[in-house]
Amino acid sequence: MQFITSLLTWQNLIHLIDILVIWFLIYELLILIRGTRAVQLFRGIMIIILVKVVSWYAGLSTVSWVMDQILNWGVIAIVVIFQPEIRRGLEHLGRGSFLSHNQSTNETEEEMIKQLDQAIQYMSKRRIGALISIQMKTGLEEYIETGISLDADISGALLINTFIPNTPLHDGAVIIKDNRIAVAAAYLPLSDSKLIPKELGTRHRAAVGISEVTDALTIVISEETGEVSITKDNELIRNMSQNDYLKFMRSQLCTHEPTHDNLLTRLYSHFERQGGGQHGQK
Repeated sequence: MQFITSLLTWQNLIHLIDILVIWFLIYELLILIRGTRAVQLFRGIMIIILVKVVSWYAGLSTVSWVMDQILNWGVIAIVVIFQPEIRRGLEHLGRGSFLSHNQSTNETEEEMIKQLDQAIQYMSKRRIGALISIQMKTGLEEYIETGISLDADISGALLINTFIPNTPLHDGAVIIKDNRIAVAAAYLPLSDSKLIPKELGTRHRAAVGISEVTDALTIVISEETGEVSITKDNELIRNMSQNDYLKFMRSQLCTHEPTHDNLLTRLYSHFERQGGGQHGQK
């Protein structure tokens, strides 16, 4: 009992709070860079630190000295390399959203797919060229900054109006982030791949280009043929039917597990429909 009492001192409580705050900040940092290209850079830093520790224990003085120089200058390098992530974190903190993380459900994703389908069908039949990129895990902040901010609900009508030829926003890409239209007229990186068929234009090269550097799902509608294509993970899937792209988008976007309440509601609705059907047959 006396041992426990000696531990419960104000000084120990301060140390505990200090440790918890540091762990919380590390956790928020990992959440912030999760799914971005910064993860690979962070792993590289961890490898450098590991090499430093091993070389120090093994007595490899030259290797240890080199690692020391890298770590000493690494602070400046980190600020430069992680600049987009640092800025995004400060923006989240300034907006008061640092403690909240966006949650989405399959119902939200289904509504987005429904609106996308409406726009795709309209533009494909009328051969209106379009380029729509959906952010997945990898952040698209550097490309969002090149566009014109909309921050609007996803609507088939809005997407159609955006890509109507000879309008201010029709050139470039629409980027969807967190189930909202973040920007229009954004610039995406063009691919230099020689495997892209020559008959495909800039939109398709931009779609392949963004799939080479991120995990974004990008929809392309050809202005010449009305053909619907999708790029994902450096793969171009062409000439997709409505069933094809709907099935593909659902497999990529509707990945959330239903909540307990949501699952019960679905089961209840299912049994209610079954009971209603039997009643109708009688």
